[in-house]
Amino acid sequence: MEPLELLECCAPLAREPIDAERSTAVARVFKALGDPVRLRIMSIVASHADGEACVCDLTAAFELSQPTISHHLKVLKEVGLLTSERRASWVYYRVVPERLAELSALLSLPAGTAGAAA
Repeated sequence: MEPLELLECCAPLAREPIDAERSTAVARVFKALGDPVRLRIMSIVASHADGEACVCDLTAAFELSQPTISHHLKVLKEVGLLTSERRASWVYYRVVPERLAELSALLSLPAGTAGAAA
């Protein structure tokens, strides 16, 4: 089953409990984001003015080997956070905005509860 399907229509965690199947899929996404290198990769890609980053931009930003960067990109693609497109000899990566919106919605608090937690 596709991870994107498991997150669609998820109610915020503060409104209703998440079921076991969805919690497994969501945990995979957060595990992917829990790595500092992958979090930086997401930030680099998302912050590019044109909305995409070449793999050459990513490898230049780290003191890691190209295969290591490729592994991190593969993990981010597998959980649906990034997409890629090959152009000639380079691969360009884009953030999947719907995926980030789903995570944001999942973590949102219902109206009127933001101040109650303080």
